[in-house]
Amino acid sequence: MNTTAAGLVFVIGIALLMSVVGLSPALGTFLAGVVLANSEYRHELESDVDPFKGLLLGLFFITVGASVDFGLLAGSLGEVAFWTLTVLVVKIAVLLLIGWLSGLRREALWLFALSLPQAGEFGFVLIAFALGNAILPADLADLLLLVVTATMLATPLLFILYDKGIARLYCNQQAEREPDAIEEENPIIIAGRGRVGGIVDRMLDAAGHRATVIDYDSEHIEQMKLFGVRAFFGDATRPDLLASAGIARARLLIVALDEREQIDKLTRYAVANFPNLHVIVRAKDRDHVYHLWAMGARDVIRETYDSSLRMGRSAYEALGIDRQTAIAMTEAWETRDRSSMREVADLYRLDVPTWENPELIAKINELRKDWDPKLREQMDEILSRGRTL
Repeated sequence: MNTTAAGLVFVIGIALLMSVVGLSPALGTFLAGVVLANSEYRHELESDVDPFKGLLLGLFFITVGASVDFGLLAGSLGEVAFWTLTVLVVKIAVLLLIGWLSGLRREALWLFALSLPQAGEFGFVLIAFALGNAILPADLADLLLLVVTATMLATPLLFILYDKGIARLYCNQQAEREPDAIEEENPIIIAGRGRVGGIVDRMLDAAGHRATVIDYDSEHIEQMKLFGVRAFFGDATRPDLLASAGIARARLLIVALDEREQIDKLTRYAVANFPNLHVIVRAKDRDHVYHLWAMGARDVIRETYDSSLRMGRSAYEALGIDRQTAIAMTEAWETRDRSSMREVADLYRLDVPTWENPELIAKINELRKDWDPKLREQMDEILSRGRTL
């Protein structure tokens, strides 16, 4: 018996068992789903169920719509609205408390609370079960169905409230905050201390090189202070802030910002105004490398490049190639790739998308025709040399 058939038998069996003991079959299938979702076969089951997901979801909402008593809604609109708001407010308050205790703060806390206050779909199952066992009177069950449905319909409105109100409020608070006064001047300036800038800063500090770090995330800066890390709040693309950090006398600027537009803005300004400043720039992807190269940046680091090379080397080793040979093969590939990247970058034009640049496309195809067989020959040579050692 395959996994899907076994899962189906398991779900049906639990539903029948629940019926025998006088409980809701829907409750049984729900519990069976929870068990299967935590099993080692969950991915296979998900892929088998996926083609039917849209159909079953549509059937679910049709069932929900058919169960709504619109006559009751028209006659008890105020009562439905009151209980809907009560459920939402109470659940949001509880979720805010849980999120706060879990370490969430600011907009992340509100996003968590506003994402989950609706009554769950299982509420329909519980109401039907309570009604079938005469636990709830029919009129109260109909009212509760309306309340559950209304809380679900309110979910998009809550997300709109978050996007248009709460998220913007925190963004405005950050934008209105005055940048910190930079009271130190170091030969190195790091713009952005996130995933990339943080590691670079730590590496430089370990070697005795102190850097002036500028970051635009005020909450992140406050968190770093707890660990003794000093950074200045401000927009690193602002010329006045860079001037106060001593960019005119700095030796090195490391652009480690997250947003591509901000990276481009700072790089363009630094390259154009400080020709003696060494600028190291974080690029988002290969196309961004070409873009920054065209701006005049010559030390451009693609953020996923080194980790991709490391994974490729691990793939070689997993296929039985010894480590030294795998390292040599990786270095050969990197050398070829970097040399071709420079040739292509010289043909990149800032005002023309890559796919609309015929010279660049032709150059890439030309390099690949020449590059692929030569690289394969070089790889075979490295492999044969590795076997003879």
